[in-house]
This record gives sequence, C-alpha cells and structure tokens, in this order.
Amino acid sequence: MSAGRLSFWQAASVIARRDFTAVLFSRSFLLFLLGPLFPLIVGALAGGVSSRVATTADQAHIGVAMVATDADAMLAAHGRLAPQLGTGLPDMVILRQLKPGESYDPHAALSDGNAGLGAVLTGTLDAPVLTGTADRIGRWQGPVSFLAGNASAAAGPHYPQVTLSGTKSSSAQRHANRLLTAQAAQTLLFLLIMLLAGMVLSNLVEEKTNKIIEILASAIPMDAVFFGKLFAMLGVSLVGIAAWGAVGGAIVLLAGHALPALPEPAVGWPIFFALGTIYFAMGYLLLGALFLTIGSMASTVREVQTLSMPVTMMQLLVFFFASYAMAQPGSTIEWLAVIFPPSSPFAMLARAAQENGLWQHVIAVGWQGLAVALFVKAGAGLFRKRVMQSGPAPRKAAGRGLLARLKQSRA
Repeated sequence: MSAGRLSFWQAASVIARRDFTAVLFSRSFLLFLLGPLFPLIVGALAGGVSSRVATTADQAHIGVAMVATDADAMLAAHGRLAPQLGTGLPDMVILRQLKPGESYDPHAALSDGNAGLGAVLTGTLDAPVLTGTADRIGRWQGPVSFLAGNASAAAGPHYPQVTLSGTKSSSAQRHANRLLTAQAAQTLLFLLIMLLAGMVLSNLVEEKTNKIIEILASAIPMDAVFFGKLFAMLGVSLVGIAAWGAVGGAIVLLAGHALPALPEPAVGWPIFFALGTIYFAMGYLLLGALFLTIGSMASTVREVQTLSMPVTMMQLLVFFFASYAMAQPGSTIEWLAVIFPPSSPFAMLARAAQENGLWQHVIAVGWQGLAVALFVKAGAGLFRKRVMQSGPAPRKAAGRGLLARLKQSRA
C-alpha cells in the first residue's frame, strides 16, 4: 500500500471502526442503555393521537345487500332515524342491489379487505339477516330491527326478528386490531430514533472541544469523517436495540400470557421486524445527518441544544403527522406522509402493519435510500465547510497582522 492518503471509503471505514469501538466499550454507553425509561414520558404525550386512532378504528359500517326496493327503503329509514338513534347506529352503505331470487355470500364480503365493513345485512325487510362478529351484531340487532320495521310499508307495532349469523372476525375487526400494532410500532420507532440520534451530537461536540476533529481533518477527507461517524453511530444504535430487544424478549418469556399480545401485522411478524429495522436505519440516517450538520455549526453544548431544538420539534411534528395519516388509509394525507422523506419510514411501517404486499415497501425503501443519499451528501458538504472554518487560517491572518505592526514600529 502506498504511503499516500487513504481513499474515501477506506477513510470512512477507519472512522467508523474507531467511533464504533470507542462508544461501544465506554462506561457511558452502559449507562445510556438505561435511557428508554425516560422516553416513556413522551409516549404519554401521544394520548391525543391514540384517541384519534381508537375513534377511527371503531367507525365500522353495515353493508346492505338486498333487493333494490328493500335496500333503498333501509337507507331512507336510516337517514330519517339516525339522529334519534345517535351513536348506537352505524352508517349503512349499499354493497349490492340484488335481483329477485339472487343469492349473496356475506362472509365473502367481510373477508375481502374492506377496512370499514363491520357487518352485512341481507334477507328481506320482514326477515333481515345480520352477519358479522358476535359483539357487533349483538349491539346492532335492535337498531336494525327498528329500521327494518320503519322501512316496511306494512310497519306496525311489531318489528321483525333479526337473524344473527356470527363470524370469527370481520375486516373491520382486523383493521382495528392492526391499527393498534401500527400505532405501537410508530411510537417505538420514533422513540428509538430520537433517543439514539442524540449520541451523534455528543460525540462530535466532544471531539471539537478536544481539537480531535482538526487532527482528523488534516489526515482524512471531511466527507469521510462525516460518513464514518454517521454509520458508526448507526451500528452502535443497532447494538443498543439488540440489547433492549433481548431484555424485552426475556420479560415476555417470563411473563407468559400475563402481557397483552399485539395483533399480528398484515405482512407477518418476521417480515415486519425486518422492515422495522430497515425503516429505523433510514429514519436514523436522515435525522443523524441533520444532527451532524448541526454539531458542525456548534462549539459548545449550549449551542448544540439551541440549534437542535428546531430539528427536535420538527421531528415531533413529523411523528404526529404520520400518526394522523395512519388513521386515514388511502387518503391524500397518507400519501403525503408516505412521500415526504422524514415521515416516510413511520408511514410505511404503519402500512406494513395494516396492508399486505411487499412491492410498495421495495419502492419506498428505494425512495428513502435516495433521500438519505441526498441528505447525507448535503450534510457532508456543510459539515466540511463549517469544520474547516475553525482551522488555523484565522490564526495565520492574525499572525501576519502582528508582524506588520512590528515592522511599522521599527520604522
């Protein structure tokens, strides 16, 4: 090997190994592993979003599949009487207007992925049949009988008996369950990124204070220093997550069935954990690049806190934006959350919990990878510019000014 300077990737690898080893085997990192106890307070602040998700999850409707005259009469009665029945009556939508004698399978409708469908009403006005989960159709049996009696032209004091046909689950029930998993995953992802990204700042400020960064700048390209530090902290973060995951897994095994189990995500737990790791890396690199850039502009811990506050508040807004979009699947707001790079990891992790299909995640990871490359490149350029400004040039200028004054005094 020549005695010249290392290549970019070799230099970045050296910095990454150096920072990874120094942080991982320090006593402060062992204390840092206790950090997750504090961010639990932030989870309590997300209660407003939780109530929004819970409200959205319970907004299931009844699908009507009856002959045209009966279906229209049911919806007309619903429109007249809904204000009187209040929250005890869900919305009704027509799934299909049947021809006389035509059959319809309500179980297939409940399992076709319609997220808001809680039950299906079939039969006739005189003999309605309500199909759905036992808890929902048990609550809706009385209101449906009341509506059918008022919708019938021969309505009298007697209202028809609603036949109940129970199912194990409906798409609305599955959607509500998966929303819980999506919300928990988003909150955990946010806490991990915010907690672990702070290590980048503390490490950089310490090296700037000790003038180590100037020594590195004289031997290694500053872009390589930026990349090395960023990916070293990502590696340390993954080690910390593995340690916390091991402790959490041990607690789950010891507790057994005493702890409530989260519903299985749409893509399955193994793929969901893999996607969670990928989206954590993408979100961490985006925020870490911003924090490294901020650290290059600060010389003291107080300046770091002042400059990082806007980024922290922005990340909070991004998290709440992605959580709000999660409760409105398929809407314009959700697509904006998916496309916007800082919120994309949160939004796509929620989609993994609620929707099948891996192709969308392949596209999303590619888009996030491009955004990470742009953020890191821009951050590295500003990092190099700001750090190199603190070099010896100003001191040389001051020295030349001193020499000029001495010459004038001799003259």
